[in-house]
Amino acid sequence: MKRILYWLAATTTVGASLVWAFAGGNLGWTKTSDVIKQLDPVTGIEGITYHQAFHPGVDFLGAALVLAAILAAIGFILPRKSSKKEQ
Repeated sequence: MKRILYWLAATTTVGASLVWAFAGGNLGWTKTSDVIKQLDPVTGIEGITYHQAFHPGVDFLGAALVLAAILAAIGFILPRKSSKKEQ
């Protein structure tokens, strides 16, 4: 059981780091939209539109690392299997 928890902790750490990096990791908070500035061709006024996008921030990465630490701590707290030796 301990080994399973350690593997889950390691997989969570690596997986969350890869998702964070490849999904456009943001060094701030998680962003769910991008701001796009567009120039109106008739009036020449600059307008702002929002485009839906997901950019995980350090809060996403931190939450995954806390989960991995909890899994590893539970594995550390669990008692070892006692092997009964026949005499």
